[in-house]
Amino acid sequence: MITASMVKDLRTKTGAGMMDCKKALAATDGDMDKAVDFLREKGLAAAAKKASRIAAEGLVYSYIHGNGRIGVLVEVNCETDFVAQTDNFKSLCKDIAMQIAAAKPTYLKREEVPESVIDHEREVLRIQALNEGKPEKIVEKMTIGRIEKFYKENCLMEQPFIKDPDKDITHVINENIAKIGEKIDIRRYTRYELGEGLEKRNDDFVSEVMAQAK
Repeated sequence: MITASMVKDLRTKTGAGMMDCKKALAATDGDMDKAVDFLREKGLAAAAKKASRIAAEGLVYSYIHGNGRIGVLVEVNCETDFVAQTDNFKSLCKDIAMQIAAAKPTYLKREEVPESVIDHEREVLRIQALNEGKPEKIVEKMTIGRIEKFYKENCLMEQPFIKDPDKDITHVINENIAKIGEKIDIRRYTRYELGEGLEKRNDDFVSEVMAQAK
């Protein structure tokens, strides 16, 4: 059985995307070493080789959606100014900014989520599962699965990519590392939404952003 912990360990070792890691483990019957080789052979472990490099160049990219209703500033780092000025890198920055505009991530990655937030979420989800009449013995397993869903919904690096939901943002970054040949990091971002916190109509921002991108 391929567990979430195994997928996370392989991802940490290789820098490959969650779905790629899961597929690699499934293809190698859960053998971690073979799974690493599997990813390397497909060129999906390139990020691991570049993890220790310094990425201090890049762009602060701005994206404005619609009639100025949503704005995003995102800092994406690479290793050289030459790469930062390429069309491929600028296109990646735009995709990331659009992702932030559409999917509204609360955190960049799961490591940034405060433990207090996870503890609260875990307790709410546990009670929710009990209220649904689930047996106590499977409530913990369900809660773990729902916490993983929380990460996917709220952490940018784990969100499904709006242009291809079969990939998460980590996968997208790693594909570009392999293509460009430099370390790439999303360092930080800020998302502004007109009237945020005020009562207003609910909009499908994913659909709107995607329509504007066509």
